Amino acid sequence: MTAPDLEPYLEPGRKLFAGEAGFVWAASAIDNLPPAEGLEIAFAGRSNVGKSSLVNALTGRRTLARISNTPGRTQQLNFFDLAGRLTLVDMPGYGYAAVGKDKVAAWTSLIHAYLRGRANLARVYVLVDARHGLKPVDAEVLDTLDKAAVSYQVVLTKADALKPDELDRRIGETASAIAKRPAAFPEIRPTSSRAGAGVPELRAEIAKLLAERGEQGG
Repeated sequence: MTAPDLEPYLEPGRKLFAGEAGFVWAASAIDNLPPAEGLEIAFAGRSNVGKSSLVNALTGRRTLARISNTPGRTQQLNFFDLAGRLTLVDMPGYGYAAVGKDKVAAWTSLIHAYLRGRANLARVYVLVDARHGLKPVDAEVLDTLDKAAVSYQVVLTKADALKPDELDRRIGETASAIAKRPAAFPEIRPTSSRAGAGVPELRAEIAKLLAERGEQGG
């Protein structure tokens, strides 16, 4: 069931993600980011958490963000333009990756530098595998966001892998874990890219954020 405050944003959210969407930029270092223009939202999460799958589910496109069964394939910040209204950033997965430690350290440094210093970053969606919950490596990213005062929301992926009571418990545990974090948005959003669950609500959340930032659009 959709929360009453999101009801008015379900259709604007659908329209936002049904419009044109295209890849515009890739950055593998902090000094080659695109100009900070317009609103950006970013998707962060551990390697293999299902980031690219969720980006594709949101936009209704199977190949907008590259999906791989090998963790760590997204090796740069990938910027996608949504009809000139919003930029969506697919970030490198942090944590485990099937590459050398030096490369993982470089990606991690890039992620933290981007999260700390991007003036037009409206919100970060931190993706967490519903089966495993928050891990210490997630907490490090949340610490960076809290220190930088960047608003973020925890999105549980692969929620269809849990029974309803297990999912309710995971949502409760996650909400408790972030309750005292200053930059955390309190609502935990469960999603399943495969089943489509929670995707319309996440689109609505993003449309609401745009409206609050004065980017009403059509």
